[in-house]
Amino acid sequence: MNFVGVNFSIHKEGYRFIAIGIAVSLIFMLFSSFLTWIAIILTAFCAFFFRNPKRVVPNDQNLITSPADGTVVAIDYDTPPEELNLGEEKRYRISVFLSLFNVHINRLPASGKIRSIIYQPGSFLNASLDKASVFNEKNTIILELNNNPENLMAFNQIAGWIARRIVCDVHEGQEVKKGDIFGLIRFGSRSDIWLPVGAVPEVIVGQTMLAGETVISDLSKENLSLREGTSI
Repeated sequence: MNFVGVNFSIHKEGYRFIAIGIAVSLIFMLFSSFLTWIAIILTAFCAFFFRNPKRVVPNDQNLITSPADGTVVAIDYDTPPEELNLGEEKRYRISVFLSLFNVHINRLPASGKIRSIIYQPGSFLNASLDKASVFNEKNTIILELNNNPENLMAFNQIAGWIARRIVCDVHEGQEVKKGDIFGLIRFGSRSDIWLPVGAVPEVIVGQTMLAGETVISDLSKENLSLREGTSI
C-alpha cells in the first residue's frame, strides 16, 4: 500500500487492522456519528503505526545501524546471557525503547548470516524498564559477520505491556543484508543490541534512533583493549 506524495508505505501486518477499522467505521455510520469518528481515528492510527518510511542505509559494511526506531535508554558493558552462546567475553549492549508513536518495523543492523534465532517466552512488563530485557517475552537473532563464525552480534525484539505479538520474517541460515526489514513488534516494545566483541558504541543514552539509518557502532574503530569499568 503506497500513498501518493507520502514518503512511506504500510507494512503488510497492518492491512488486517486497517481493513477491520474501515469495516467498523462503515457499520457505525449507520447509527452513530460519534462512534464513526472514533473508529476513523483509530483506523488512521493503525495506518500511522504500521507505516514503513524509506530509509537511507549506509553502504560502509563497517557501520552497524540500529535495528529499531526509538530512544537509547541504556548502554552496558557486560557478559551476554548464557543462552545466547556468545561466549564469556564482555561486550557492549545498547538498549532502545520504542514508544507507541515510533516506527515499529525492525531492520537488520548489519549484513551477514543468521546463525540462530532464540525465542524465549516471558512476561509483558513495561518495555522501558531494564528488567524487561530479562523477564519479558523476546526473540533474539544471532548474526555472523564477514563469514567469520567467531565474529558474532545479537539483537532482539522484546515485547512490552501493550505489545503482545512479535513478528520475525527471517530464518536460521539465511544470508541477510543491512537495512532490510526482518520483522516488527506490535504496539510498544524494546530492542537490545549486543555488539561484536571489541566494538564500541557511537551513540549516547537519550539519543533518538532511526532503524537502518542511525549508526550505533563503527567496526573500524574497534578497541580490543577495553576493560571492565569503561564508561560511555
